[in-house]
Amino acid sequence: MGTARSGLALPEEITGWIEETTGFHLARADRIPGGGMRQGWFVDLCEPGGPVHELFLRYSPEPESSAFHTLAAEAQVVKALHGAGARVPAVHAVHPEREAVLLDRMPGDTWFYRITDPAEQVRVAQDFIRQLAFVHRLGALDIPALGPPRTAREHALERVEAIRERATAPDGTMDPLVRLSTDWLERHVPDYDGPLVLVQGDTGPGNFLYRDGRVSAVLDWELCHWGDPMDDIAWLSLRTVQDTFTHLPDRLAEYTALTGFPVDPERVWYYRVFAETTMATLRPKETGHAQPYDAGNRLLYTQLHRRLWLEALNEVLGLDLRRPEPPVSAEPEHWHHFYDDALTMLRTVAPRIEDPLAAQWTKGVARILRYLKETDASGRAETSLELARLSALLGHPAESVAAGRADLGEAFRRGAVSEEQLVRELWHRVMSDDELMRTASGALHDRGWPPLA
Repeated sequence: MGTARSGLALPEEITGWIEETTGFHLARADRIPGGGMRQGWFVDLCEPGGPVHELFLRYSPEPESSAFHTLAAEAQVVKALHGAGARVPAVHAVHPEREAVLLDRMPGDTWFYRITDPAEQVRVAQDFIRQLAFVHRLGALDIPALGPPRTAREHALERVEAIRERATAPDGTMDPLVRLSTDWLERHVPDYDGPLVLVQGDTGPGNFLYRDGRVSAVLDWELCHWGDPMDDIAWLSLRTVQDTFTHLPDRLAEYTALTGFPVDPERVWYYRVFAETTMATLRPKETGHAQPYDAGNRLLYTQLHRRLWLEALNEVLGLDLRRPEPPVSAEPEHWHHFYDDALTMLRTVAPRIEDPLAAQWTKGVARILRYLKETDASGRAETSLELARLSALLGHPAESVAAGRADLGEAFRRGAVSEEQLVRELWHRVMSDDELMRTASGALHDRGWPPLA
């Protein structure tokens, strides 16, 4: 078998399974960028004197304990959709014990923003809306892995409880923002009794492939569930922040014309809070990261999602909060030029790297350096401001930021700090962090929830 260009290799247990399952020789395996904690691999299989078979492997090296379906359950969903005529890959094999699935390698590109022709952008976006509407019109398919369809309210409450279980640490503590959000979600489940749909979850640009002005495949069904169609509209608006997706109100008008489901902004905002609470609790609190991953990318999107989370809560709670003014940055230390020197080196090296994974992770290193540069310049001032806010809110001096945050969480749990007071403090904290991330975030720093109409 050829060595993966990234320098990473699949374990022999997985390569042996691929060859045994397919009956072909594994000639090459390359890990591709993206995929979060679940890896994606292009695998080339060959037979003596025969053609090369190009497949796609989804693989997770760690035991699964998360909001995600197992890959076996996701494969069951994809098989049902494929049988119903949806544009999804065919499933070739599911590992009987490990988290590994072999699928068709579908043609197409991933990132929507790379489409340079505005007319082609619209064509692809319109075709995606047709695919989303097609799935929503299917109704409840026979998918045992998802359990029997019930009401949208019952499914929402079940998922809220699952978030609580994932977010509760062994000592019984829970992140105060998660506690606030799950309590709010439980109290405000929309009064919706319309058709139940298969919600993809995390749907939209970045999770479909396109080629020649059309969608070639809709990918990543690991968060799918039965529910309210506005749940997917909320996820689509979230993915629209991360990438670009033409003018969303136009696409939503097309969605309504195709499905007969009018877009309800109040329900969409509810599911925006739900989506961000889910994103923050994809894995149990104690789960670490034993496998290598793009820490720069994780830093970028963790901050983006926390900001969008607070912006959604600001909207649904009607607090009308505004970004605080950033503190004046300190004069740079004499050695701060090393940050810029290192970033210049990375910019020079990146275009010379042929392996896509290595190139992507090089950009991740650059993001971390930009963030550290800003933190080194302004982080101490931000810390002083947070200590002052925490001390005023708690009624006693906060010994440190970590101690003050812990005391705030406990005070909220006891009811000594109100929901509004907590959100206001977290708003200041997250927006201050966002300021420190402004150069690392690039264009994402200025993006927010898109309009719905």
